[in-house]
Amino acid sequence: MKNNSIVLLFVFLICQETLGQVVNLRGDWKFQIGDKASWAAADFNDSDWESIKAPLAWEEQGFNGYDGFAWYRKKFDGRVLSSEERYYLDLGYIDDCDEVYLNGKLVGVSGSMPPKFKTAYNNERKYVLNNEAINFKGTNTIAIRVFDVIHGGGIIDGELGIYEAPKSRMIADLDGLWDFVATDWDKAAPVNAEWKKITVPGPWEPQGYPRYDGYAWYKRTFTLPKNFSDKDQELVLMVGRIDDFDKTYLNGKLIGKTNDERPYGDSHSFEKLRAYTVPAGLLKTIGVNTVEVFVEDMGNIGGIYEGPVGLATRTVYERYYKD
Repeated sequence: MKNNSIVLLFVFLICQETLGQVVNLRGDWKFQIGDKASWAAADFNDSDWESIKAPLAWEEQGFNGYDGFAWYRKKFDGRVLSSEERYYLDLGYIDDCDEVYLNGKLVGVSGSMPPKFKTAYNNERKYVLNNEAINFKGTNTIAIRVFDVIHGGGIIDGELGIYEAPKSRMIADLDGLWDFVATDWDKAAPVNAEWKKITVPGPWEPQGYPRYDGYAWYKRTFTLPKNFSDKDQELVLMVGRIDDFDKTYLNGKLIGKTNDERPYGDSHSFEKLRAYTVPAGLLKTIGVNTVEVFVEDMGNIGGIYEGPVGLATRTVYERYYKD
């Protein structure tokens, strides 16, 4: 039966996937109230900032009664990580919403900042760290922009750290940040749409769209590994499990859709893993490829709520991912 237990299942699966903590991020963080875009930069000088503990509400550390914007910053040594592995950043629970940067690059968002504020205080932050953002040869900087409206603020709970995940079997992993727009238009993405960032996989409700039922577009670009050749290989694009219906496009071409055309309560489309065959010659072996997914949600949670999400050979898909 479709219900919010799916959200808990998603969190449970992510927790089960992690192989162990590699970097412990609990303890002292640099902290500053206010809001400046330059504070996300890796080379910003934060030596005169306060030092506070995380996880622990900032009200309990000398900022009693403060509601508004604040930033956290912390450095770690990338030499303890391996470019052959994959990692997740676990920041526990943040009150109310956040944007997370690694070396100046946005890697995760939860909730929505003003002027269209939406809280995500009860959503555990687990963000994919794409290897392109990591400096494996030295210092890395995590910067977290937080907005709080009431009660406890900041990083309030959790086992903060960087965790190793299983090695990927994908040709291209597509989990992580996607562009997203909610719309009442059920055909093409609206002209001049205000695209936001959203984490995939994960329901859209705890990411700034509570109680939203309707239409939305997801968009993500990727490049193929160097020397990749799809000769004699059938490829499959997986876009996870989607609540409820989808149309999936690759480089502008519709390659698959799932819609059992049953009403809310009777439909089981949300249970199906979207795995669509990539037509021969459609992928760009040099240059940028674009995935676009149109989603219709009839009720309860919505969006690309569960993985796997990525490009794989037919052999890998059949062996490891097929339902």
